[in-house]
Amino acid sequence: MTDTVRHEPERMRYVLERDGEVIGLTSYRQADSEIRITHTEIQPVLRGQGLGGVMVQQVLDDLRATTDAAIVPVCPFVDRWIGDHREYQDLLSRR
Repeated sequence: MTDTVRHEPERMRYVLERDGEVIGLTSYRQADSEIRITHTEIQPVLRGQGLGGVMVQQVLDDLRATTDAAIVPVCPFVDRWIGDHREYQDLLSRR
């Protein structure tokens, strides 16, 4: 069983795949110097296993490495996750 996060920039989202099947996604919108993370979801039968946190961490790591844009966590799950992980809070104020 292999989980992979893959960026689909043409669809403005990241997907979490398990053995080639999409089991979760994180959607975003980019405007000027901000990336607004709008939605995160995991297939209902797989919730509660920490997969959302794994996906969000990999999404934020990719955004840290590939853009200087400030991250705006519109999605409540991402907002809580960043609030719980101080090492990612600098992404909120980048300009």
